[in-house]
Amino acid sequence: MIYYKTEEEIELMRNSSQLVSKTLAEVAKHIQEGIPTLDLDTLAETFIRDHGAEPGFKGYHGFPYSLCISVNDAVVHGFPSRQPLQAGDIVSVDCGVKWNGYYGDSAYTFAVGDIRPEHQQLLQITKESLYKGIEQAVAGKQIGDISAAVQQHTEKLTWLWSSAQISGTRFRAQFARKPRSTQLRQSWQRLAAQKRSRHCH
Repeated sequence: MIYYKTEEEIELMRNSSQLVSKTLAEVAKHIQEGIPTLDLDTLAETFIRDHGAEPGFKGYHGFPYSLCISVNDAVVHGFPSRQPLQAGDIVSVDCGVKWNGYYGDSAYTFAVGDIRPEHQQLLQITKESLYKGIEQAVAGKQIGDISAAVQQHTEKLTWLWSSAQISGTRFRAQFARKPRSTQLRQSWQRLAAQKRSRHCH
């Protein structure tokens, strides 16, 4: 069922999304060789709360962090850690905020110094695919038109398609539906416990 948003709801969603953009811009200032991604997570949470909002991911079905940070071949929804970034890394930072009851959610992939040509190509083609999808987000089109445009463009990266089953996310007043919530929560809690155990040794 499609729920049509009011102008007021759209404006609240826009405000939350703009704060996500500002948070990512703040995080970007600190992405450099040697910084642990856990420090980026702390920085983002402070920035979000200082602006009167809440981290959208923290506590969601037990997820313990404010950001999802995926370095290099970690595909999606990675955990921040004490492992420092290295020159040549590419790091995807996924940020969500909840502000006035509405969520904003966006991710950006950053390069740490000079990166390999194939990684630069990955960043370029996937950025282009975003705009290919946006071109299809108009009245009269279907959601499948958006995803098809993205897929067709990213298929230029033939070595990328081991990740082809990963699908997108959405944002709204209710962050996401409930399916698999128990399994998801247990997985996150198990991974968080493993990380805490490693940090204690």
